[in-house]
Amino acid sequence: MDLCLRGWKGYLVGDGLKPVVQVALDVVELKQAIEIGKQAVSGGVEWVEAGTPLIKSAGLEAIKQLRRAFPAKTIVADMKTMDAGALEVGLAAKAGADVVCVLGVAADPTISEAVRAAGEHGVKVLVDLLATADPRTRAKQVEQLGASYVGVHVGIDQQKLGISPLEQLRAVVRAVKIPVAVAGGITAETAPELVRCGASIIVVGGAITKAKDVMRAASDVVDAVKAVKRC
Repeated sequence: MDLCLRGWKGYLVGDGLKPVVQVALDVVELKQAIEIGKQAVSGGVEWVEAGTPLIKSAGLEAIKQLRRAFPAKTIVADMKTMDAGALEVGLAAKAGADVVCVLGVAADPTISEAVRAAGEHGVKVLVDLLATADPRTRAKQVEQLGASYVGVHVGIDQQKLGISPLEQLRAVVRAVKIPVAVAGGITAETAPELVRCGASIIVVGGAITKAKDVMRAASDVVDAVKAVKRC
């Protein structure tokens, strides 16, 4: 079976790399997150995410500390915003985020307000399609609302049931023109197929953060992604 998606656009994202690897720091201790982040960046990771558990545990200070630790990297704030879009995007932006995540199940006005605030603060909005009933349709809608990125996301609880992001990814990539992120149990072995199917942002959590050798694990993912030949 040909895993390459015809017409894949090969978007430029982040610092011009295509695609990029994002490490999801879904831990609760800020000191631990920064140490893991440093090792992941040493392994070649370009985007560093303040995961939702980290933000809930350490607050906006998590974003501020990551910004200080990684001034040249793209900092993603996984706020999982559901309401007060402008307020939460503004808070994350002032703390140092470059990209702020808003939930796709949020109301259209929330996403519109988030996009408006992002424009005012010079940041970008990624709309996370986690738990949306129809990811393909919702992706098209949030693209029209002005989202810079859209994310296909299979959550941890869904992963336990053996659910993969692959089919959702194929459908969403075909539906939108903006870059697509993908998250959900991704490893160095599974990342290449996701890139071939059109993902521009490969979000990796446990395969990096829980590894005995974080730098090596990050390097393995980055090398696997870079080795993919685009269609």
